[in-house]
Amino acid sequence: MQIQLDSKDHSIYTLDLNFLGIEGAIASYLIPHDRGAVLVECGPGSTIPVLQTHLNSHGFDVSAISDVLLTHIHLDHAGASGWFAKQGARIHVHPAGAPHLLNPQKLLSSAGRIYGDQMELLWGEFLPVPESQVVIHQDRELIEIENLTFRALETTGHASHHFAYFLDGACFSGDIGGVRMTGVRHISLPMPPPEFHLGSWRHSLEILRQEKISHILPTHFGIFTDPDWHLAALDEALDDIENWMEEIMPKELPLKEFKAEFLKWESQRAQADNIDPQFSNVYRTANPPEISILGIQRYWRKFHQGE
Repeated sequence: MQIQLDSKDHSIYTLDLNFLGIEGAIASYLIPHDRGAVLVECGPGSTIPVLQTHLNSHGFDVSAISDVLLTHIHLDHAGASGWFAKQGARIHVHPAGAPHLLNPQKLLSSAGRIYGDQMELLWGEFLPVPESQVVIHQDRELIEIENLTFRALETTGHASHHFAYFLDGACFSGDIGGVRMTGVRHISLPMPPPEFHLGSWRHSLEILRQEKISHILPTHFGIFTDPDWHLAALDEALDDIENWMEEIMPKELPLKEFKAEFLKWESQRAQADNIDPQFSNVYRTANPPEISILGIQRYWRKFHQGE
């Protein structure tokens, strides 16, 4: 999908990275400029061949990508950043995410404990980014790239090193805008360890509400023209998970029962929004419930247990 921003000579293209052969799970956004193009998100190393094909179809070689803007450094968003740096791109990132680009070993070790022998299949290679090509930004900083002016907004809650980027009225919301599949009205919350934090997420939602948004572009997945509905649904989803945690977490259920309760809750929310079952696999691919379960457990133990 392409959008042309009102009164601006800017086009934005959604590139479907076809993660694990599934359409509509992970996006990279291509924005041409006077001397090449910018990517917002680059996806994991495992999807580089698909991304190259998309770039070629739009008339770009990988060497034309001057800059990659990362909303945060989780593997599904930033895994290919070192590879793009190797091709000459500058990699833009939050200050707290930059050390993990320079030396990804801690990040990879943490992910390895979760994904085990699936690491290579899922994420491919995560190369370090040379320090000379890491560009660190601060909250509300303007980012000038040729004829494009982005603005970075610190939006924590999913991760403590998360930016949403604005280009005119387009909001590249990363994961703080939740997960939403193209063509449906249903928001799913990605809540991974170790930094999922409900209060911070609510604060970020208020930050987004203060902006004039014409289009919202979550990495999972696509370009949406109903930002008011989207942010209201996100608010409702945060209320839903808070209520669910307050009911379920004090029971201290065994893991198997806890997982079953969470899957039932997710299924009930999807049914309430009249989501066709065909979308279930896409949502699970973009936002694996097993990861959110770990994030919820850690959040509750750290911030609520013993109250």
